[in-house]
Amino acid sequence: MLVVGCGKDKTEGEDKELVVLCGSSFPNPMGELCSQFTEQTRIKFATMVAVSENHLPLIKTARKGDIFVTHDPYLDYIRDVNCLLDYVHVGYVSPVLAVQPGNPKGVRSIQDLTRPGLKLGMGDPDACAIGRTSRQILAKNNIAWEKIKKHVAYLSLTVNELGMQIQAKSLDAVIVWDAMARYYGEYGDEVPIAPEKNLVSTVDIGVLKFTINRELAEKFVDFITSERGQEVFKKHNYSTKDPE
Repeated sequence: MLVVGCGKDKTEGEDKELVVLCGSSFPNPMGELCSQFTEQTRIKFATMVAVSENHLPLIKTARKGDIFVTHDPYLDYIRDVNCLLDYVHVGYVSPVLAVQPGNPKGVRSIQDLTRPGLKLGMGDPDACAIGRTSRQILAKNNIAWEKIKKHVAYLSLTVNELGMQIQAKSLDAVIVWDAMARYYGEYGDEVPIAPEKNLVSTVDIGVLKFTINRELAEKFVDFITSERGQEVFKKHNYSTKDPE
């Protein structure tokens, strides 16, 4: 878990701080949004970046934090244990295939992942959302995991690791969120998955029920959902409109 603080020198708001629990798919836009909000309000941030799964014990058991930045289905998990005060959808992430530059293996669709001779990377479904979503996409397309498993050379704990494997030229194809594929766009090509064969996830900002800074947390959410905040998400390759 990475802890990042952003703030300025002593100000009238130096004793005010928001604790943001940020899923590992979103540190880039959230880092910029925190910095902009600090410049505007002098409010500091303590941002903890980890896979969303790892934030759940801190929320459910320790009941710590003000803001949770994640994607579905994690808000459902904290709502079920009465930890969610309010939330908004701020964007969308869609799984895509990321391949080597020029797509030398000719991977054009999700069905192509069953072809022999491919070195694939997949998220671990027990560790990260892209892993679970990838398995669901395979099932939706009637592709048995056993047909894919023998080609999987790398099972990752985070979506970021899959992008790094394409950068390192270690794999032929991986399934990642579209924003991650574009982040590593100079190292590989993006192959979209047809909408009727895909599963889109929402990007969610939740205010936690035990926040001690509710007014500040809600102001930050308003900032994120403002035109300026949405432009930050677009800048970092996240869709702000439902791709379906």
